[in-house]
Parts: sequence; C-alpha cells; structure tokens
Amino acid sequence: MQFPNTHWSLLAQATLNGDAGGQQALEVLCRQYWKPVRDFIRFRGFPDADAEDLTQVFLVRLCERSVWRRAEAARGRFRSFLLGALAHFLADELDRRNTQKRGGQHEHVSLPSEDAPPLAAVPADATTRFDREWALAITEQALAALAGEWAERAEIFLTLKRFLPGAGAPLTLEDGAQQLGLNLPAMKSQVHRLRARFRELVRQQVAVTVSAPHEIEEELQHLGRVLMDRATPL
Repeated sequence: MQFPNTHWSLLAQATLNGDAGGQQALEVLCRQYWKPVRDFIRFRGFPDADAEDLTQVFLVRLCERSVWRRAEAARGRFRSFLLGALAHFLADELDRRNTQKRGGQHEHVSLPSEDAPPLAAVPADATTRFDREWALAITEQALAALAGEWAERAEIFLTLKRFLPGAGAPLTLEDGAQQLGLNLPAMKSQVHRLRARFRELVRQQVAVTVSAPHEIEEELQHLGRVLMDRATPL
C-alpha cells in the first residue's frame, strides 16, 4: 500500500491494522482541512478562540485509532464523513456546555458512535459553506504542490500562477507574455500546460478523499459547482 496517495478508507483500514504509515497519512489528511473545520465551527456561532481550541480537539480525537475501529464503515467521501463527525462533535459540545450551566458534569466531548446518523441536522447554508472551504482547501493544496514543482523557476511561476483559480488577480495573456518576455503563442502554450498540470494535481488531491475511483469525477463536479458560486471555478 502506498502512502499518502491511497484512498482514505484504505488509510483507515491500515490505521486499524497498526500500520504507522497509514496512521501518519491519515493524520496529515485530517489536518489538511483545519480551515474548513475551524470556519464551520465559527459559522455555527462559537467565538474565534473557542473555534481554534475545538478544531484542535476535534482533529486530535479524529486521528485516534479507535475512531476507525470499523473501517468497513469508512466509505464514501471523506468530506461527508468529516462533516458528519464534526456535526456530532459540536452537538455534544453544546450539550456539555448546557450541562455545565445547569451545574452538572459532562467530562468529555465524543465523536459519533458507529450507529449514529451521518449528519446531525446541519443547516443547508452551513453545509454549503463547509463545502466551499473544503474546495478552497483542495485548490490551495494543489497550488502549493504546483509551486513546489516550480521552485527553481519561482519568479516565472509568480506570473503564470495568476492564470489559475484562486491565485491572485488575473492577468491578460498579453500582459503575462510581456512580463515573461514571450510571444503570445508561447505564452498560451505555457498557460495551457500549467492549467493541465493544476487540474491533474486537484484530481490527485480529490482522489485521496474518496473511497472508489468512480467517485473522483463526481466529487470534482460538486466542488467545481461550489466554487463557481463564488466565481472561482476549478
């Protein structure tokens, strides 16, 4: 099994089997989505400081091996699993706080049980917001990977990346060609190759977060629709 490029459900299975590589890869995957998790918690009404702390607690507990005790249940999209787990986590946190206000005790915040429903009454607008942040995280990770590939030509990449979604104010092809000292056909060719590689990297990022190859295209289409709502298509 190769890490970290395998599907998340296989990482969960490897974690259950005690594979250190699977555990590490799964932890990296969980922490890549810190910002969507934190912003969702903030959107649900928790103060900023609490959102930071709760994000940390949630992700640490999500990475515990016991969470994956039934790897056969870890199917589908990691995005949906994460949102469902987060919704239950916050519901339990609110219950804990309400118990404390009444003078009772509630010692810990739990993740959902195996038999818990996938989502805990998450409003549609909150789900949409989470999906948008998730899609932006996917985009940012792909951009970071692409920047790494261009590390030895970083100055050129600073110009070229402005033809990619989410990478700053866009340029015209003519302005980009002038900045790089290229003719227009050469500039178009550079941009075409860069966009193709970017799409490939986005696809690789998405592939890790699903459980079967056929889900990759469905997830790409969904995330593309989500980003188009904010004029940032993949």
